[in-house]
Amino acid sequence: MQMYAADAGKSGGEYYTPQEVSELLARITVVGKTEVNKVYDPAVGSGSLLLKFQKVLGPGKVRQGFFGQEINLTTYNLARINMFLHDVPYEQFDLAHGDTLMHPAHWDDEPFEAIVSNPPYSIKWEGDGNPLLINDPRFAPAGVLAPKSKADLAFTMHILSWLAVNGTAAIVEFPGVMYRGGAEAKIRKYLIDNNFVDAVIQLPPDLFFGTTIATCILVLKKSKPTNDVLFIDASAEFVRGGNKNKLTPEHQQRIIDGFIGREDIDHFAKVVSNGEIAERGYLISVSSYVEAEDTRVAIDITALNAKISEIVARQSELRTAIDEIVADLEAGS
Repeated sequence: MQMYAADAGKSGGEYYTPQEVSELLARITVVGKTEVNKVYDPAVGSGSLLLKFQKVLGPGKVRQGFFGQEINLTTYNLARINMFLHDVPYEQFDLAHGDTLMHPAHWDDEPFEAIVSNPPYSIKWEGDGNPLLINDPRFAPAGVLAPKSKADLAFTMHILSWLAVNGTAAIVEFPGVMYRGGAEAKIRKYLIDNNFVDAVIQLPPDLFFGTTIATCILVLKKSKPTNDVLFIDASAEFVRGGNKNKLTPEHQQRIIDGFIGREDIDHFAKVVSNGEIAERGYLISVSSYVEAEDTRVAIDITALNAKISEIVARQSELRTAIDEIVADLEAGS
């Protein structure tokens, strides 16, 4: 499946999340837990994100099974095959075919203790073109719908609505979601004011098939002991492997350690109060709060000027010598 995604480019990348990113998402959602009731992905793709819970927690640790929905029929069938290939029996997964935002299939199964997702980036949806959506219990609390041209935060609101009180959601987000204005800014305001945003993690560029964009992970919780957000800049946590960047186990562990430790680390992590985020217009991009390391080499201006003066003087001496040689040659001719 990984080889297919690499060969198919964007078409493959639409439903394949690199394994190391899938594992990181799963690990984030189960921090401090040895088992969960059930896991869910509203844009399930090939099912790779859900299956990582078997590796992270071990077999049998997802008590009530794996749930997800996929709009693409071929990909939906691929996800079901993937479940069987990974020894998940039919009665332990419930994957549905359809549009999650308009026709969600698991109303009777929510809430979910762990939700992981890599929704499609900035796709179109009905939005305010459908007057019924503003009354949908998933979207109504924010008082505004995600733009019709950018459904990113519609998926986010859907995920938050179906998240259990003791649960954690880890969502791969397009970076523009963190700073764009309009309706998206209002939805961010709702998320921050109600203390639902637990962390924002900036990922390295060029991790995903079909795009080189540096995406980020938005972590949501409904029960937080503090009124702040952890920002982690993991943009440098990668190695180059083939034609893509890779998160090694060591990089994953540093991110997890930073997430668990929840303390300020120069150029890597920063804990910011919700009040400060509000003062800054509800921007939640990592670069707004974590100062990038200055890798420029310090230069002694006095020494540099002295060196330049030496070079200019030497240049003048050479010019004088050359002029004398040219004059002698001209006289001899």
